[in-house]
Amino acid sequence: MRGFWSLHAPIAAALTLLALLTACTREAPPVDAADYDAFWLWAGVKPQPVLDKAKTIYILEGEVRASPQPRIDRLRGGTPRVKHADVWLVYRVETIKWGPDVARQITSDLNRWKKAGSRTVGVQIDFDAATRGLDGYAAFLKTLRAQLPADTRLGITGLMDWSSRADPGGLKAIAGIVDEIIIQTYQGRKTIPGYAGYLEQLDRLDVPYKLGLVQGGEWSAPKALASDKQFKGYVVFLLNPDPQ
Repeated sequence: MRGFWSLHAPIAAALTLLALLTACTREAPPVDAADYDAFWLWAGVKPQPVLDKAKTIYILEGEVRASPQPRIDRLRGGTPRVKHADVWLVYRVETIKWGPDVARQITSDLNRWKKAGSRTVGVQIDFDAATRGLDGYAAFLKTLRAQLPADTRLGITGLMDWSSRADPGGLKAIAGIVDEIIIQTYQGRKTIPGYAGYLEQLDRLDVPYKLGLVQGGEWSAPKALASDKQFKGYVVFLLNPDPQ
């Protein structure tokens, strides 16, 4: 018997190592929208049944174009009535060099949605602010906040590397202005590889935050989220089915 185990021990060790490596490299389960209650609904994406039970919906209302002068291109032909969920109007932004007309147009949009019967609670700015340029972004957000109705919440999207690379002063300035940040963990239709490493220092944000996931993308929650008091849940970016 001793000879048998001596001969097969290297094989057993190799099989054990292979099993461990397979477990470590196995993809996390895909994001099932039915497991969540907050969603982004982008222009061109067909509504899904999960929206009927949503608690919060972030709806792309328009894009702020940079030229010939900053203006809003509205991306919806009508104004739906959403009474069962909180609604945030989202604006995809090319430039933050706005005149007062843009903020007035956003206020007009808010009033239109409210008159239609929707529970419109906030405005979200979706802007790819450079990680090293958050002071300037904070100044823009402070001005915008003063121009919005007093009962309107202000939120923004953020990059994962804000938590690890952003200047502390810029993060602190933004934290004093916005009501929430949604950190995007995906690009296109896929989760960004190595997302767990990016999220290790989320406590630096010092502001209520959510994590943005993409429907069908990989996701396994970091253990530290369970004890982070600033973490307020998830928002799923809905997709049309992949044509392939």
